[in-house]
Amino acid sequence: MFIPTGREAVDRYIAEGYDRVRGMSSRFAASICSHLLHRQAELGIRGHFAEIGTFEGRFFIAMALALEPGERAVGIDLFDWPNDGVHGLFLGHCARNGLGPERFTALKRDSRVMSPGEIRAVLGEGDVRFFHIDGEHADESLAKDLALALPLMHPQGIIALDDMLHPAYPRLVETVHRWLAAHPDYCVMCIIDREDIVAAAKYLICRRDAVPLYEDHLMARFEKQLFVLGGDFLDHVSVVLTPHPRLAEVD
Repeated sequence: MFIPTGREAVDRYIAEGYDRVRGMSSRFAASICSHLLHRQAELGIRGHFAEIGTFEGRFFIAMALALEPGERAVGIDLFDWPNDGVHGLFLGHCARNGLGPERFTALKRDSRVMSPGEIRAVLGEGDVRFFHIDGEHADESLAKDLALALPLMHPQGIIALDDMLHPAYPRLVETVHRWLAAHPDYCVMCIIDREDIVAAAKYLICRRDAVPLYEDHLMARFEKQLFVLGGDFLDHVSVVLTPHPRLAEVD
């Protein structure tokens, strides 16, 4: 499902080029997340985009195209699965879709052994305003990726966690809730539902004091995709966006 973002280059890529880049991220998630980058720019929030688990760049390209002049994107991946040709494919996809090397950097690194300083050295001045984590789907790996991202974040930035609530990785949410308990100033601001069993849900996390910057805007902008019950996290209710919102029918 594709929802126009209002950014010509982003919309053209999601509508016409997205499926030409192998990956499992959905158009639905890319539309919402790239729109959030536009929302941040409207609010005067400046910064960069970072991603762990870039693969061939399907989601990365959409987000990088949504950045403002002078902002950069960094993609972190071993780029070795299913073979060493993935790095070349990634660079080719970026070039074909209008991303020059001055706008992004690909780091062939294991995020689990990286330091925030390595990413800052690539991005230069400024914080990360959107960080997408889609690395190894294991407790220790996700915990390390969250620890890597946190010191880099803009105070009003967003951390997106992929493959939440995926039936293949049911325990990943335990890692997230443990991290949230240790960082009570953060919360899940929005859940982006899956389009199918492969293109799974994302959690969008931000500081609690930044929630008002996004919450009402998302509910208004994506009213037709809004699940009215929201997501019950006990201490707050998050926005839930889904391609076809509905409640279960009672026979």
